[in-house]
Amino acid sequence: MLLPEFYKYTPYMSLRPSNPPLRAPESETGAAAPAKRYGIAIVGNDKIIDWLLPFLESYRDTNSSLPIYLIPYDDNVEMTRRAADVYGATYVDEEPVEIDKLSHELYPGFFNNNRRRLRKLQALALPLDEVAYVDVDVILFRDFTPIFGRLEAGKREFIVASPSFEYVYNDRRSNYAFLNDALLFNDGFWVTSNKYLKLSDFIETMKEDAEIFHDVRKRGQLFAQPLVNFVTHRRGIKIELLPNVVEKASHESFYKAPGVTFVDGKPVDYEGKEIYFAHWAGAVALPARGVFDPAWTQYSKAAWARFKK
Repeated sequence: MLLPEFYKYTPYMSLRPSNPPLRAPESETGAAAPAKRYGIAIVGNDKIIDWLLPFLESYRDTNSSLPIYLIPYDDNVEMTRRAADVYGATYVDEEPVEIDKLSHELYPGFFNNNRRRLRKLQALALPLDEVAYVDVDVILFRDFTPIFGRLEAGKREFIVASPSFEYVYNDRRSNYAFLNDALLFNDGFWVTSNKYLKLSDFIETMKEDAEIFHDVRKRGQLFAQPLVNFVTHRRGIKIELLPNVVEKASHESFYKAPGVTFVDGKPVDYEGKEIYFAHWAGAVALPARGVFDPAWTQYSKAAWARFKK
C-alpha cells in the first residue's frame, strides 16, 4: 500500500463539471475580469484505489463545479483510468520527465515507489490559474470555492491547512537563517499559482542548494514534504494558513484530531471552526473507528457501487 507522508499534529462525479468557470471580481471600471481557471489536483494509482474512490465520491458530493485532475503515480492505472472517467476527472497523460529526473537526482538510493511521491509537483504544470493539491487519503466535506481567489503577490502566495513541526527538517535547520522563522507545513494540501511557484523553481533551487537541502531535511520515509517546504522557504514564498485566509475555516484536518463534532453533517473543530477535509495522514489501515470514519465508510460504499455499475 502506498503510504502518505505523515506529520505530527499539535492542537492549538459520473459528472463532468457543468457549472461555468469561477470568475474573478469585476474590475473598477465595471467590466468583467477574465475567467479564472481554478481546479483540484490529486495523485493516484490502482494500489490505492480503496482511498481514491472515496475521495472522488466526496469530490462529487461537495466540489463537482471545480475541474479535477488525476495525476498517475505509476503505470498501474487500469482501475484509476476508469475512476477518472466515472467521476469526470481529467487524467493527466503527460509524462513527468523533469519531475522523475529530479527525484532520481535527489534520492538515487531509493526505490521508485518512494521517489514518485514527487509527482504531486505536476500539479504546478496544469492549465490552471490556481490549483489546490490534495493527497488522496482524504475526503472533502466542504465546497473549496471560498479558498480560491485569495492569493496575492507578496502577501499570500501559498496556502496550507496544517502546520507540521517535526516531519520537515532536522535540528541543523538552526544553522540557516532563512529557516529560522519558517512556517513548517504538511504538504498533503496546498493552494498556489504558477505565477508564484513553478516546477522550474524546484529544479533551479536544487541545482543551487541541494547540499543545504540534504543537510536539513528530515529522514524517515519523507520525500516530497521536506522538498516542498524547503523550496518555498528558500525562495521566500509567502505562506499562509487556511484559517487566516478563509473566515471560520479550521486548520484542522488530521484524522485523529481531538474535539471534533458534526453540525448539520459537517465537521467542526473544538473551537467550532469549519473543517474542510479529513486527512488520514500516516494511517496504516483503512478507516474504521475514528470520528471521521463513518463518513469515509459511507463515501466508500457509494463509490464502489457507482464504480461497479
